[in-house]
Amino acid sequence: MALRRWCAGRGTAAALAVALALTLTACGDDDSGAADGGRTKVTVAALPLVDSAMLYIAQDRGLFEKEGLDVRIQQIQQSLQALPALSKGQIDMVASANYVTYFQAQEKGTLDIRIVAEAIRAAPHMMDVLVPKDSDIKSVADLTGRKLAVNVLNNVQSLTFNEIVAEQGAGKPVYRQIPFPQMGAALDKGQVDAVHVVEPFDSAIQDESGARVLVDGASAPVQSIPLSGYITTERYATGHAKALAAFQRAIRGAVAIAAQDPDAVRDILPTYTKVTARQAKKIDLPVFPPTMDATQIARLTDLMKKQGMLEKPIDPATLLVK
Repeated sequence: MALRRWCAGRGTAAALAVALALTLTACGDDDSGAADGGRTKVTVAALPLVDSAMLYIAQDRGLFEKEGLDVRIQQIQQSLQALPALSKGQIDMVASANYVTYFQAQEKGTLDIRIVAEAIRAAPHMMDVLVPKDSDIKSVADLTGRKLAVNVLNNVQSLTFNEIVAEQGAGKPVYRQIPFPQMGAALDKGQVDAVHVVEPFDSAIQDESGARVLVDGASAPVQSIPLSGYITTERYATGHAKALAAFQRAIRGAVAIAAQDPDAVRDILPTYTKVTARQAKKIDLPVFPPTMDATQIARLTDLMKKQGMLEKPIDPATLLVK
């Protein structure tokens, strides 16, 4: 099956600023609901990030079709945008879902979530803190009290960076919310002193503006920490066990392809992001876990509790779709 080229064409970091609209379609309530050709339809909201690469590889390589699934991908700009649609059953799953957002929704009772698969874990330089090439900021300590852009306030970026700051004995920056696609322009215009940015925007900003890396956002003590996953609801998981098992097999198949040939990830990125093929070759890739590990995910929930992003501990083991 040929992959629909959701964001076809070549672009720059400036072009990444084009807004991504979420077009929602309703889905069936049980495994008996099938799309044309007898396949079960699964509607997945996904961010145009490296985190979603396994979803697109599975689509491109026909792994979903082989499992009897008709996966419909809808793009979003932030995980938060998909919360209402997931709650109402207008979408079935969120790929590249920011764990922090969804664990907070779980605690508040907004959603009763289930984790279908891990998307990524942190790897060196798959997210960085960038400053202008001529900036006077030379160390993490120099960033104390300065303006640092993050995609969403009080979320995974500040959560992990606060730990890096504490590890180095420095003071915290002042966080400013700026969507990833707009960070390059904000840095160029001096609206912020630094940006905390993930791939593929990370490499694009460095490539186009000459921004330099101040610190690896995936460095100690948050190295290899789980960052995002494939999230559904308890209701959907209960009524669609066979479809989710098939989805998990397809994602594992995509991970196996990527493990054997990392270029498969780099080749797929320009088909659903504005990253060029040349930029994709230089991107620092995250870890794509072949299986879920509740102990590793608990590293994130423990940090959330420590920093006041959760009032009570959450045990991820109770949320995994087996």
